[in-house]
Amino acid sequence: QVQLVESGGGLVQPGGSLTLSCATSGIIFTFYNMGWYRQAPGKERELVASFTSAGSTNYADSVKGQFTLSKDGDKHTVYLQMNSLKAEDTAVYYCQAEDRVVHTNTYWGQGTQVTVSS
Repeated sequence: QVQLVESGGGLVQPGGSLTLSCATSGIIFTFYNMGWYRQAPGKERELVASFTSAGSTNYADSVKGQFTLSKDGDKHTVYLQMNSLKAEDTAVYYCQAEDRVVHTNTYWGQGTQVTVSS
């Protein structure tokens, strides 16, 4: 059974930081490109950051220089370090695992809420 379990969300003041974690099980971690998406109220889900098949990272323009994507292959976990958070970063953040070969074979976590507010 495939599981992607996100954690680390919460309430943070503007300018603060959070680190999201996504622990995976049931997949061969190296066979998947891992990434983070987010969905704000009334908006469509959008890509935040992801690893590419070439091993590089891809960031949404809105988070470049602000968020950092990383992973621990031994722990089968991917992280999203979020700094200088702003109100517009408020959203539910979802972890995604995309098969590197069969791109339609994807898995999603349940999401974790990030709220940036004073």
